[in-house]
Amino acid sequence: TFPCIKVVFANVYAYLCPVKGLLTIERKILGMKLKETFQRVKTASKALGLLTDEQRNEILRAVADAIVAETPTLLKANAEDLSKMDKANPMYDRLQLTEQRLLDIAADMRHVSTLPSPLGRILKDKTLDNGLRLQRVSVPFGVIGMIYEARPNVTFDVFSLCFKSGNACVLKGGKDADASNRAGVELIHKTLREYGVNPDVVTLLPATHEATGEMLNAVGYIDLCIPRGGKRLINFVRDTAKVPVIETGAGVVHCYFDKDGDVEMGKRIITNAKCRRVSVCNALDCLLIHESRLDALSKLCECLARREVKIHADAKAYEALKGHYPDSLLYRAEESERKMKAEDHDANSIWNTEWLSMQMGVKTVDSEDEALDHIATYGSGHSESIVSDNPEAQKKFQAMVDAACVYVNAPTSFTDGAQFGLGAEIGISTQKLGARGPMALEEITTYKWLITGNGQIRE
Repeated sequence: TFPCIKVVFANVYAYLCPVKGLLTIERKILGMKLKETFQRVKTASKALGLLTDEQRNEILRAVADAIVAETPTLLKANAEDLSKMDKANPMYDRLQLTEQRLLDIAADMRHVSTLPSPLGRILKDKTLDNGLRLQRVSVPFGVIGMIYEARPNVTFDVFSLCFKSGNACVLKGGKDADASNRAGVELIHKTLREYGVNPDVVTLLPATHEATGEMLNAVGYIDLCIPRGGKRLINFVRDTAKVPVIETGAGVVHCYFDKDGDVEMGKRIITNAKCRRVSVCNALDCLLIHESRLDALSKLCECLARREVKIHADAKAYEALKGHYPDSLLYRAEESERKMKAEDHDANSIWNTEWLSMQMGVKTVDSEDEALDHIATYGSGHSESIVSDNPEAQKKFQAMVDAACVYVNAPTSFTDGAQFGLGAEIGISTQKLGARGPMALEEITTYKWLITGNGQIRE
């Protein structure tokens, strides 16, 4: 029997080797093509420096007008993507474009055109004792690579911010939004050609894993890469990339209801943070409540019940909600976690899950210090909030929470570039080196030193 098996395996191996070789050749050809693409983008990026700020603004306004005029075309492409996704998928809301959302995207782009240029700003100006004049001046990064999932609005947001700041952009969208992204980039290219601008300054890569790998290794072509999506995507990009990366997106967001919190205010804040739009990274994932306020928990959650939010509560919170919250929506956190890990051995804890859906955790704490410890253990450095009328508790929370955005008596739903008055955003950075929080025009520029002398030499 064994010799027969050996013959079979030998024949299969002989058959597969040519196939493997063909796949290797195909990957090499793809890599060569993408390298040529990156080179064209790099070359095109240089010409952006010749445009004036007013020219950039005029083109942005023209693209915004085209978005409104071509709404039927964009919605048709988006419908093609939506037809392939289950409506129950939390990503469905992110993927969906509507007439109003396109109007909002166009309005954001027009707003970006009204913002001051981030380029040419003199950040530092001094003259040394030897007469040399030093100026530190803001300049574009050059080429920014963007990797994102089912978010076609990002295509327009990234273009507007990159174009305004003099950067070219290489876009790598997910396959779920490929038709929407292609329609958006075609619209942008058409407008750029009308104004005599090389369309290579906005390039959409194929929606394949191979294209992602080539982009992350495009040293010398991509000056900065920004992933925008879930935790797995961000971890993959960070661990794989050879080009510089800024981490954005993943948010495990908390709201701490303090012993001195106002119930009516807390109810509004918790409801807005959780329900305004559940599929975004600033949505509430876990409510922390001081044990002395458990009697107010059912009141705090009554609007959540109407929105059919599933609550995974610890033992104390479960008992406080039992009989006051729909049984079909109330779960014991320990049981939920066991079930979750049985279904997926790599699953997170209940307490560090970014739900992106109508679900959240509720955890009881015996002090502000325990709330702070919980956030330090399970938070992602994105956005955190406290509801309290105690100035000392507010001050301590702001000082001790290590996150990009820390709120007092306000919902985390405000973590957004437009809400911060920055125009559209390219992402929300959760890291500390460089940009942090909503990233807009200033955050996607760097600087260079200009030194002017009159013949000085160094001893």
